Amino acid sequence: MKKLFYIICMGLAIWGMFGGCEVTDIKEGDKKPVEYTVVLEKELPEEILNLIEQKKEHDFQMTYQDGEDLYLIRGYGKQDKGGYSIQVEEVYMGASAIVVKTNLIGPPRGEEAVLEPSYPYIVLKIPYQDIPVQFR
Repeated sequence: MKKLFYIICMGLAIWGMFGGCEVTDIKEGDKKPVEYTVVLEKELPEEILNLIEQKKEHDFQMTYQDGEDLYLIRGYGKQDKGGYSIQVEEVYMGASAIVVKTNLIGPPRGEEAVLEPSYPYIVLKIPYQDIPVQFR
């Protein structure tokens, strides 16, 4: 009897811990390519530059709306040396989200690397849409 009571109490405790949690499943569905522009640092709004400066030490992903534009920002945090680049694999509209896939590419082999730390990031600009963005 005590064992049954213990099992019921544990079950209720576990249910109580996870009862408030919710998992949102972002479905991709059909992929519709989204046209984007890579924005150069000198063309970025001051607010975005300030946000990047605050977050650049660590890996980050964020969006920023400015009027009719939506900026998709992906940073890879502090790297020990320079020469890194970021490849945009694809940006597309899924069934319930805009998906952004990027890769950090290391300095080319055999090329003399800058030995100072770097903070690689990329900013993409698309027309504003009121839909979640998922970075991969």
